[in-house]
Amino acid sequence: MTVAPHTGQIVESSAGQTCRHFTWRSEDDTAAFARRLAAQPLIGNAYLTLHGDLGAGKTTLVRHLLRALGVQGRIKSPTYTVAEPHEAPHLAPHTLVWHFDFYRFDDPREWEDAGFRELFAQPGLKLAEWPEKAAALAPPADLAIHLHAIDDTARQVTLHAHSRTGRSLLQGL
Repeated sequence: MTVAPHTGQIVESSAGQTCRHFTWRSEDDTAAFARRLAAQPLIGNAYLTLHGDLGAGKTTLVRHLLRALGVQGRIKSPTYTVAEPHEAPHLAPHTLVWHFDFYRFDDPREWEDAGFRELFAQPGLKLAEWPEKAAALAPPADLAIHLHAIDDTARQVTLHAHSRTGRSLLQGL
């Protein structure tokens, strides 16, 4: 089980954004990446967004990341509930991980109406699928993960760091 190294170098743009590319050949690669991400010191207070078409592997990555953080029990997609809290014992005590799925939002104001501004103001890891459905109302991501299905098992992955926390996570991978 080896994770393909990123292709190219970590690239920094003039806006201070950094980018890194990976190719995952299998779900084992996804799980290995999730374990490396979970081991990063700043992960417990980061905001990660997951981008990609249906079936690109967003929820699969979240499940592997939550498992790597010690989450037990069933991990379901919050497609209908919009938000699912999880206790992550491998993070600092009482650290919650919130898994959001904004796929069903018809209007970005639903993010505000749901009271998510208060949740995002609290400490803890936040993972959001379909963040574009919340538009500019959600805070900017520390790390945006873009997944593109090459075939049934392989994924092209691009990571964009948008903050100091995101750059630190990216550098640690």
